[in-house]
Amino acid sequence: MWSDSETNLDFLNYSEVAEMIADLISKQQLLPLSLGVFGGWGTGKSSTLKLVQLELSKNSQDYLVVNFDAWLYQDFDDARAALMSVISSAIIENSPTNLKKKAVNLLARVDKLRALGLLIEGGALAFGAPLFGTLSKGIGSVGSQLEGKQEPANASDSENVKTGILSQVSGLLQSNEEGGGPFKQIDSFRIEFGELLKDLNKTLVVFIDNIDRCLPVNSIHTLEAIRLFLFMPRTAFVVAADEDMIRHAVAHHFHNPSHRHVADYLDKLIQIPIRVPRVGVQEVRAYLFLLLCSEAAESEVNLEKLRSYLIEKLRCSWSEEGKFSVESILELINRSDDHELVAVLEMADRIAPTLALSPGVLGNPRIVKRMLNVVRMRTSVARRRSMPLDEAMIAKLALFERCTDNNATEELHSLINAAVDGKPKVLQQLEQAPSGEITADLPEAWAKYSTFLLEWSSLPPKFGGVDLRPAVYLARETAPLHMLASQASAAAIYAVETLSKVSSISSPTGKSAIENLRSEELAVVMDGLISQMRKDSNWSRPRSEFRGAVMVADRSDSAALLLSKFVRSLQLPKIPGWMTTMLKNRPWWQQ
Repeated sequence: MWSDSETNLDFLNYSEVAEMIADLISKQQLLPLSLGVFGGWGTGKSSTLKLVQLELSKNSQDYLVVNFDAWLYQDFDDARAALMSVISSAIIENSPTNLKKKAVNLLARVDKLRALGLLIEGGALAFGAPLFGTLSKGIGSVGSQLEGKQEPANASDSENVKTGILSQVSGLLQSNEEGGGPFKQIDSFRIEFGELLKDLNKTLVVFIDNIDRCLPVNSIHTLEAIRLFLFMPRTAFVVAADEDMIRHAVAHHFHNPSHRHVADYLDKLIQIPIRVPRVGVQEVRAYLFLLLCSEAAESEVNLEKLRSYLIEKLRCSWSEEGKFSVESILELINRSDDHELVAVLEMADRIAPTLALSPGVLGNPRIVKRMLNVVRMRTSVARRRSMPLDEAMIAKLALFERCTDNNATEELHSLINAAVDGKPKVLQQLEQAPSGEITADLPEAWAKYSTFLLEWSSLPPKFGGVDLRPAVYLARETAPLHMLASQASAAAIYAVETLSKVSSISSPTGKSAIENLRSEELAVVMDGLISQMRKDSNWSRPRSEFRGAVMVADRSDSAALLLSKFVRSLQLPKIPGWMTTMLKNRPWWQQ
């Protein structure tokens, strides 16, 4: 099994991009600088940031590096103040003794700005620019009333709120020895911040990650901190994000601005957009070989030798010198006689083109790794239970799951179980068909995957004469989250996690998660929730995932159809009362 987290080991030649980013940061004439490392979920944005840091560490005396995980702070602090606090703390830690006092004063300045935010968030005054705030939910709600988003109960209530907020803040303003309100504090912060960076004689490099996993307001507040407060000489900000999610956050936060304004907001903030390179067939081959050999290599030295060899080959992939084979890999790590490893690498070599080109994967490194983990997990279970399944068979079936959808996979399982000997005729017909032709009568759920099925059926091992019923049992016992396709955004992943835990179908948290989704993502989220529900066959008690699924079905016809089909596929002797109550009077269920 392989860890599903970012790494500073380059398996995909992302170091070329990292070297380019580090080179841009090193050019003083380009500072201040903002770069966006853009890509979808699982494409390697976080790993690219780590590789950039590795490059900068070669001249560590020139840089003060700060890492900020926006998602980590979203429920605990105002995103703008949190970012400034993290940066100020890093400056304190890295300041020599003669600058410590000035650095500590900078952090105190952030606390004052955070406190002064009460005035703005409460809506009692307007300074003409977004400022800081850490209001309670109650005051935040009042702020919405005063901004006209929500009607107050009555006029006197509104006036009482304004008076209360002003009284809370007046003491803060009076106790501020410098006076001048937030604008004065902001100007003072910028002056002190600039002086400290000059005295430290280092370039401040701030890496901001997971901003696209935050709620829209937190995403925008983090971006505002860059734009309004921290964009100063000798600074560089590197923001890793799903570009579409940020544009969605802008549109949501500013109440449906025009398409041009949405595009302009991000384009003006990010000076240099850099997209994580699309992974091709050769990259997928190299990635699979490295993952599979990481367990077989006899030493770290051998593995590093293999990694360096493959990265060098990928850099020459445009020429004949970029070619590499299973044989060359095995020879390099002295495992040419390892027949089991030979079989595994040959299997990986066969499926690499499908993983690189299939719309359900498109070479996404995280999906590739997760699929391998599923294959390895199922293989382990099969061995323990003495099932007549080898890793190549399991991998081929996992590939079908990954590159189709739940309906197509369920149809395959149904056909296998319906066949007397677990050998559905349609698979034999596909394997025996002339090259490039489909002569089999495909089930309706498979029709849109005809091109994939031609490629898939031609991959060894052949299934025509194999009883696949153990494989169906194994797949249902260890079903992965099918929704994690390359097009699944961070918001979709967050929605599945959130909706799997809601306590009612009117959950505000659940509603908020759904509101952050694009309409086309609702079916993807439903897919994920259904995959979660398949893991537990106990329907005697109310299920949180089902509540979340009903909430999604109420918002999308296609998602509702998926849930209806799923419930009916359970073939329950009697629908439990709690489920009947949730489904009652819902048109999509009655239909």
